[in-house]
Amino acid sequence: SLEEAPNHPHNAARETYVELAGVRQPAPAPRFSRTPGEIRRPPAEIGAHSREILEQFGFTPARIDALIDSGAVKQASEAQT
Repeated sequence: SLEEAPNHPHNAARETYVELAGVRQPAPAPRFSRTPGEIRRPPAEIGAHSREILEQFGFTPARIDALIDSGAVKQASEAQT
């Protein structure tokens, strides 16, 4: 399962998963010896970019507000973003 995968001996030995800001996630891939990948920041909070993404897809501010108000879309509070 996804919960068990990071603890599997094979994955642990290969350091397939990393933890950043308390979130366990797959390590960057592919791995190159001269230019190793790195995770530069923790994952975004749920809803942190909802409004921005919907605007990029052409949704109007009124439609975005309606989606958030109805609960169809999660938007993080302005203080968190």
